[in-house]
Amino acid sequence: MDKRYFSDKVVEWYESNKRDLPWRQTRDPYKIWLSEVILQQTRVAQGLPYYHRFIERFPNVAALAAASEQDVLRLWQGLGYYTRARNLHRCAREVVHNFNSQFPADFQSLKKLRGVGEYTAAAIASFCYNEKVAVVDGNVFRVLARSFGVDLEISSPEGKRSFTKLANDLISNERPDLHNQALMEFGALFCTPRNPDCQRCVFLQSCFAAQKGLQHLLPVKAKAKTSRRRYFYYFVLKHGNSLLMGKRGARDIWEGLYDFFLIEKDRPAELKKLLQQFNESSCSNINVEEPEISAEYRHVLTHQIIFSRFIVVEDIQGFGLSDRTLKFYSAKKIAALPKPVLISRFLEDHRLL
Repeated sequence: MDKRYFSDKVVEWYESNKRDLPWRQTRDPYKIWLSEVILQQTRVAQGLPYYHRFIERFPNVAALAAASEQDVLRLWQGLGYYTRARNLHRCAREVVHNFNSQFPADFQSLKKLRGVGEYTAAAIASFCYNEKVAVVDGNVFRVLARSFGVDLEISSPEGKRSFTKLANDLISNERPDLHNQALMEFGALFCTPRNPDCQRCVFLQSCFAAQKGLQHLLPVKAKAKTSRRRYFYYFVLKHGNSLLMGKRGARDIWEGLYDFFLIEKDRPAELKKLLQQFNESSCSNINVEEPEISAEYRHVLTHQIIFSRFIVVEDIQGFGLSDRTLKFYSAKKIAALPKPVLISRFLEDHRLL
């Protein structure tokens, strides 16, 4: 397929079919950067309300940099992949402190920022500064693999190099920003992972996959990893109207978020044995007949499935854990804490907030 033809046709399609999204009405690098970070591994419909909330709360990079990490995580709550939120906050501070609140204006400088990889750097560079550099995301991988018959595994080093080179060869000299937006939108709305509308496609006669019937095989992806199964048993300790909670540490899921005292198992466990382990960890002595264990909550993460149950203990006396990060919080304070969605679901279900 002719490269100029490809760019012209996808841009023509885009101008008639594009969605009206707020970050397409600006060249402000802060807003473009924020939208791209939010939309990583997140659908537009889910990410759009978060984008509006962040812009309302933090209208510029200086406002975001001045916020506490807890405030940023709380506003991010529900989007998942919380490393993105922490890197967002750290990057904002880097831009403010090292670049006088002005984002660098070129691809090579942008990708040196905290949490800004080649994809996000290319998006900012092309959308804001019209730099001729291709944005390569999952949608672009899919469109290029099918259109040009690229059968390399997309996550392999060779695959990434090949797709990036092809994407940069195809990009328009005059309007690289429009070309990138068009290609991403075409993959998101039309050349979809399942059931692409090939019969109405502008590339029907020239698309390799459509002509060979290979849409279901391209792009080539590595076999999905088996999900790790984890069993979380939370002890929800109440004292009056307060609940005992603590901030999760690093090197695991939900870093910096708040949850309850946790006993984790690699398989389902009996309440009696859980109580015994709990009592060994504290100065308390909970009778096996006193607390009740909740129904199971299932929470799916990338490569992990969390099976969780909650054990509520009312007005516990003589409680003392060696973990000093745990303390009692009122319902009002808990509402303001950043929490995993799993914890918020339990609190709402049991009307504990």
